[in-house]
Amino acid sequence: MDAVKQLIEKSLENDLSAFEQLINIYQSRVFNLGYQLTNSYADAQDLTQEVFIKAYYSLKGFRNEADFGTWLRKITVNLWLNTKRKRSIPNVISLDEPISAGENEVYRDLAATDGDPEQSLENKEFNGIVRKALGELSREYQAVIVLREIEGYSYEEMSLIMNCSLGTVKSRLNRARQVLKQQVIKLAKESGYVLPGTRKNRVVEEV
Repeated sequence: MDAVKQLIEKSLENDLSAFEQLINIYQSRVFNLGYQLTNSYADAQDLTQEVFIKAYYSLKGFRNEADFGTWLRKITVNLWLNTKRKRSIPNVISLDEPISAGENEVYRDLAATDGDPEQSLENKEFNGIVRKALGELSREYQAVIVLREIEGYSYEEMSLIMNCSLGTVKSRLNRARQVLKQQVIKLAKESGYVLPGTRKNRVVEEV
């Protein structure tokens, strides 16, 4: 029996020191996910505390053959999805891959900005548009984007965390990407920002 399983069994016997050891092992991972979901240090701290309280009182329902870390991530996402507390969107989103939507893609190809203040400002503007667009998605869509694009979880891991089938995960993620793409295009158009990859086709209107 590995150390984590031993700690779980001791925790089930009301050994608080054993559960504290579990917290020490997993709290940074739970906090990191919580921060990506909330974009707030304080909210991530609160969410992390809620997760471990929930985990402690739900420990009897945990199947010891399952992965404890995945179980904690599932609790984290579910608490975030179900809370009425307003939480922010992720502050940082990986922008080095395109947002895929079928045959169309909104490219997030950010060039190196060293020594190029203009490019840096442009990247900041684009990041702001993406963050705002992400914030307008439903929480379910935000969750799949965060888990896949930011946290890098596999579809199988997401299926376990979100307690849904692999097909549902892929379908929801595809739809979330499509909606995100539409929102990015809409917000970019409203702000007059020309998306990367479209500059060659830009039509300059004379005032």
